[in-house]
Amino acid sequence: MIISYDDLFQFAKAILKANGCSDSQARKSAEVLLSADLRGVDSHGVARLSGYVRLMDKNRVNTSPKIKVVHETPSTGVIDGDSGLGLTVGPEAMKLAIEKAKTAGSGWVSVRNSNHYGIAGYYAMMALEHDCIGIAMTNASPLVAPTFSKERLLGTNPIAVAIPADKEPPFVLDMATTTAANGKLEILQRKEIQAPSGWIQSADGEPTTDPYGVQNGGALLPLGGDRDHGSHKGYGLSAVVDIFSAVLSGANYGPWVPPFVAFLDPPSDPVGKGIGHFFGAMRIDAFRPAGEFKTHMDNWISRFKNAEPAMKGRQVLIPGDPEREMEKERRTNGIPLLDKVVDDLKSLGERFEVKMPEGS
Repeated sequence: MIISYDDLFQFAKAILKANGCSDSQARKSAEVLLSADLRGVDSHGVARLSGYVRLMDKNRVNTSPKIKVVHETPSTGVIDGDSGLGLTVGPEAMKLAIEKAKTAGSGWVSVRNSNHYGIAGYYAMMALEHDCIGIAMTNASPLVAPTFSKERLLGTNPIAVAIPADKEPPFVLDMATTTAANGKLEILQRKEIQAPSGWIQSADGEPTTDPYGVQNGGALLPLGGDRDHGSHKGYGLSAVVDIFSAVLSGANYGPWVPPFVAFLDPPSDPVGKGIGHFFGAMRIDAFRPAGEFKTHMDNWISRFKNAEPAMKGRQVLIPGDPEREMEKERRTNGIPLLDKVVDDLKSLGERFEVKMPEGS
């Protein structure tokens, strides 16, 4: 089924309001959520809506959070999200980072006591309209085994960086520090197909292509898949995200991060509060004139795009290119949803008496 962005946005907003979110928080949360669908990151869009609702059912999400700054300097801050939706907490934290960048040249904000915040790229891109470079990270449920381990100690822990240009579109890197995000496994499960090799290991630590391998006690693998292919580098990147997001803010880290799925209870021995995020904004003119920088970014981007391809018919892409093209297409033609996602959304609509939009 294909549903227009506007219709899907109104549906998600109504479901969030029906669960106690204010109009402004429901609007912002729906915007963050749908930004993932627009950019083709279907694993982090409306397919997650029922998961957030289940967390609300378990009283693990506060739908009326009092988000506050608990510590700050001119260029840094720590925010307590009061167990709010990460989709609500994240935009407030990134706004603070941008405000600090405007006065101090750069702004850095670490967050505790939050929940899953959706697509990391949304927050990094918030900085673009302010002539800033944006950075966003978050830790996540422990589903990833460090190199040489069978234990699940880290999350998919994404990193996003957005860099403005002038006439060229911005450079937008948005990546998990695993070979694949957990949401991609959920998509494979819905499509009933196997996972590529290098994504998962079994409970015994052996490679597997079973898309249910993590649910059966296995683990996602760090970026690289195994030591011979550089998984120690993915492990290191994931560790940095965990430390910046949580050890720095006072959130839970490593195996103590609360699970996203509501049927699993958070650890009984927490080392902090909720999930952690980390945001940064760097004002370009704190380094060199913004116009000059953006002209050189255009030059950088065009040079890489015009690199000689290794395969005929293949052009070198800049991070953010595929997502930008997908957003253009989906804003015009609507967002395609898998049947299982449609059924999930219909159930939510029936439960909260919100009409499911008609699609094609």
